[in-house]
Amino acid sequence: MTIDALNFLPPISMPTLTPDAVQVAAPSRQFANWFSDQLTQVNQQLINADQGVQQLAAGDASNLHQVMINLEQAKLSMQLVMQVRNHLLDAYHELLQMQV
Repeated sequence: MTIDALNFLPPISMPTLTPDAVQVAAPSRQFANWFSDQLTQVNQQLINADQGVQQLAAGDASNLHQVMINLEQAKLSMQLVMQVRNHLLDAYHELLQMQV
């Protein structure tokens, strides 16, 4: 039994890197801008909900249902932001644990 049958494979050559191939792209600011806008919107929702509660406590609120809807919307928005933050932190910790 001979091992001549493996001779049909071409020899392996290592690729060479040229200086043009090693360019690193600048990080995109799109996600950072989006996240900043979302934080601003959530903050505004929380402020509006707080003002509605203060008006309700003072007896100036005209619509109890709208105050409750604003509170629930602010709560859900805050929970969404917290989940995004948690996932980002998990991804960051996974990157830190990677061996280079």
